[in-house]
Amino acid sequence: MLTALLCLPALCHFAAAADTEHKLLGDESDGSMAHPVHQIPLVAEEGDEIAPDDDPLLPFSTKQTCGGVCHSYDVIGSGWHFNAADANVAPGRPGQPWILADGRTGTQIPISHRAWPGTFRPRQVGLTDRLFLKIFGGHIPGGGVGERETEDPDEIMRSFVSGKLEIDCLACHDADPGHNRGEYRSQVLRENFRWAAAATSSFATVTGSAKDMPDTYDPMMPEPLNDPKKIPPGITYRANTFGDKKEVLFNILRETPSDRCYFCHSNMYLTDEHAEKWTGDEDIHLTAGLTCVDCHRNGIDHKIIRGYEGETDNSDNPLAATSSCRGCHLPGADDEVPVAGRLGAPVPEHKGLPPVHLEKLTCTTCHSGPWPGDETVLVKTSRAHRLGTIGVNKSHEALPHIVTPVYATQDDGKIAPHKLVWPSYWASLTDQGITPVAFETVMSVVGAALIDVERPESGDWPALTMDHIIKGLKALAGSVEGKPVYVSAGTLYGFDDSGDLSQEDDHPAAEPYLWQIAHYVRPAAQSLGARRCEDCHSLGAPFFFGKIAVDTPVENRAGSFVEMNQMHEVSGPTHVGINKFFKYMIITVMALLILHIMGDLFRRFMSKMSAK
Repeated sequence: MLTALLCLPALCHFAAAADTEHKLLGDESDGSMAHPVHQIPLVAEEGDEIAPDDDPLLPFSTKQTCGGVCHSYDVIGSGWHFNAADANVAPGRPGQPWILADGRTGTQIPISHRAWPGTFRPRQVGLTDRLFLKIFGGHIPGGGVGERETEDPDEIMRSFVSGKLEIDCLACHDADPGHNRGEYRSQVLRENFRWAAAATSSFATVTGSAKDMPDTYDPMMPEPLNDPKKIPPGITYRANTFGDKKEVLFNILRETPSDRCYFCHSNMYLTDEHAEKWTGDEDIHLTAGLTCVDCHRNGIDHKIIRGYEGETDNSDNPLAATSSCRGCHLPGADDEVPVAGRLGAPVPEHKGLPPVHLEKLTCTTCHSGPWPGDETVLVKTSRAHRLGTIGVNKSHEALPHIVTPVYATQDDGKIAPHKLVWPSYWASLTDQGITPVAFETVMSVVGAALIDVERPESGDWPALTMDHIIKGLKALAGSVEGKPVYVSAGTLYGFDDSGDLSQEDDHPAAEPYLWQIAHYVRPAAQSLGARRCEDCHSLGAPFFFGKIAVDTPVENRAGSFVEMNQMHEVSGPTHVGINKFFKYMIITVMALLILHIMGDLFRRFMSKMSAK
């Protein structure tokens, strides 16, 4: 009994420690709104502090430097920007995919680690984590796939050379004007994963390429190479980087500046009027003085608010419910305290607007994206077109082709504006369904078969004829299991039992992939319906009758369209049907009225003639 009493304080101490041991110095705010000063040592990935006279001189590790004693690195790694490959994380509303595009082989395929219907997992198209990073890593803030363990012996050996792509804390929180995100992609292409974050800082310069190093190269104990043309990765720090205590001053901000968000989240709408960024207007929230993170908030877990209705079903962020359009602008029936009007958001009155609009449409339908025209327009995004990086193709026709605005019904039954991409890819058809052919196989086999296809300098699609498709399918016949097929523009092409090329239109595997857009938000005076109901409810109104471009390299399908109303999944009499009914009714009534007037005039004319 005495022993138990003596042990009780110790047990309480350890229990208390267990409750708080996951809280590090910077995990929990003390309430101060002041700017935090980060005068800290640089720490390499093995946990050793870096000194300017080290040999070899190593890049600092964000996991060790930022996450060593200050911030819980693993907790941060559970956030939305890093957890895509975690199968235990709910995928949430479908978002922008990564798009694997190659004009030479007529390939444009949406991929994602998240289980979004209409996308393929990277492994399904033959992309290992390493290949995925080499293609898309320039716009990934590290972590997740960049640190995932592999069982492939070859990739294990390469990971020792290149290191892992750790979470790049500086990508969002470095306020130094010399921070260079474009350099990040250059380092990823050279497979300098270990050096990538340091290379973006203003006080470090990285040279050389891990990609050129042999599997036996050890960056921790480098030896001279026999080939003088191959330069091993190395880093130098600016002369005044280290202070007297060998500490470095980081200009770190808690709240991410909007400019940092723009590197991965810019949009360039390729309209005739506003192709250049200086000719367009910013999102109304930004012009009002808000920043991205005023709405898209998160704590140390980095589970950032995405801001859509129903997000609370997938997020435990306490502000998710009040950070959607309705959450900020509209009062709730069960609000214990007023929440509408957050951050100065005006509470809309919607005078004269039939309530059915708020039941059938999202707020973004009227208020977000480019003003709809007779046809959709192409849009370039940072992640799809590598905006902001060195050597980017500035052509408007550069692949991949994303069209917008597309007004389509989403899963909750409401119509919303979307971006849309039409998949085009080579696949094999078996009893289990359609499986994309590994991208490297497509590049080597189909690429060789279509080597003579002329490719536009703009980066646009080449013109693939039926003969080209036949060549590609025949080339793949010996390289895939099952029946080779080609999917594009909603159509599946393959050989029938007699060996002739056949096509199946409106095939489920060829459906377009859509994701909802929220920005940029237009002011109320520029919303759909602000002028009159005819903005949407008129013959030829883009909302119902706009033309959605069907994007494809297949020559005989290029330039085709589908009508916007085909994306509206509504029950009962459709607005399109009603519009067409009234259209023909009005024409019929007008024709009868004209005939009646003409008949009356003729009768009067004949009466006068007979009176004479």
